Amino acid sequence: MTIDPTAQLRPRRSVLYMPAANERALEKAKTIAADAIIFDLEDAVAPDAKPEARANAVAAVQSGEYGNRELTIRCNGLDTEWGADDIAAAGAASPSAVVIPKVDTVEQVDAVSGQLDAAGASADTMIWAMIETPTAMFNVRSIAAHPRVAVLVMGTNDLAKELRSPIVAGRHPLVAHLATALLAAREAGKVILDGVYNDVKNPDGFAAECQQGMEMGFDGKTLIHPSQVDPANDVWAPSADEVEHAERVIAAFDEAVATGKGVVTVDGRMIENLHVDNARRVLATSAAITELQ
Repeated sequence: MTIDPTAQLRPRRSVLYMPAANERALEKAKTIAADAIIFDLEDAVAPDAKPEARANAVAAVQSGEYGNRELTIRCNGLDTEWGADDIAAAGAASPSAVVIPKVDTVEQVDAVSGQLDAAGASADTMIWAMIETPTAMFNVRSIAAHPRVAVLVMGTNDLAKELRSPIVAGRHPLVAHLATALLAAREAGKVILDGVYNDVKNPDGFAAECQQGMEMGFDGKTLIHPSQVDPANDVWAPSADEVEHAERVIAAFDEAVATGKGVVTVDGRMIENLHVDNARRVLATSAAITELQ
């Protein structure tokens, strides 16, 4: 599937998990400059608080008080006692998407999609599939290709646990698996988000992991603390120099086409169609970020 590089891109540089049982956190989220919020009903919520968290998440999605942020709800898994009720409530609220943990097969995606339809969800309510098990890695191409899956979300903590792998600086044990999921996302023309960084008191380590994720090709990063939002936004936003260079690449290419030149160079480097596509993507991303603010 070919992605149109000139298409307007929805920024998902910073995607912040917020525990839906914590009303103070939900209120604070209204002022945090995250591109998207995941109202979490799963890991961050104790079992006895899950019904209240579900109601809070629905109310937040329907409140209209979160500006231009993309709002999603992470449901409990279908194999839990809360999963079906979470999906039914989220479907009725019609967030941008439901985030489904431990998606192992495309059949699970089909089941969630059917439950959303039964709940009266808007056709625009998509599924963000969390890829966090060995089985998911083997099936990631078919999961990514499902028409209702808009985003793959890497669950790096759970994936490392399943692999019996330590989480170390540089994430060398996980890089091959991250790359596999990236290939599946790009093949399907879908967005993919990097996993969380756990040590909120280590900003240098977080910055390094953001840089790694951006250079690998991720579209943004899932976050566990508001202090991580601005650094993630900075890493995944084109710099002023990158925007200026993209404008010059496009201008030089357009001039070459108009005058029939066979060779195009910018700053001494030959420019091909792929460079022009990348430049257009930079400008589209920059424009989308400006519009979001």
